[in-house]
Amino acid sequence: MISLHDIIWHNGRFLGVEWSVWKGIGLLGNAVFFSRFFVQWYESEKKGRVVVPVIFWWLSLTGTLLLLSYAIRQNDSVFILAYAFSWIPYLRNLVIHRRYEKAHIYCPDCGKKVPPQSNFCPHCGAKLSATASAV
Repeated sequence: MISLHDIIWHNGRFLGVEWSVWKGIGLLGNAVFFSRFFVQWYESEKKGRVVVPVIFWWLSLTGTLLLLSYAIRQNDSVFILAYAFSWIPYLRNLVIHRRYEKAHIYCPDCGKKVPPQSNFCPHCGAKLSATASAV
């Protein structure tokens, strides 16, 4: 009869898997990449509309780079090609987000951040002039 110990420690390996630092990096990459879906789902549920928060792009970039490094270390051409270029749109979205955030201005009446090209402050309703101060 097979015991629980034999299932967990099969042939001297935990769960029958040969563990290494690189195996850990690959699994961490998968976990980080997968977690982005929970982040996006949570934010969308919280706001009642589809939202892709900036952390989604950071998790995508981090997970992809971890998985790419694992694929290179394992010399697996299929996974190298799968992750070799997928980081580009994630990085581009982070650049676009940063530019958009830097373009925000401060409302002279309430002092809160206002999206660029706004005519009125969404917080206090004040009319914004073309010379409103940048963030």
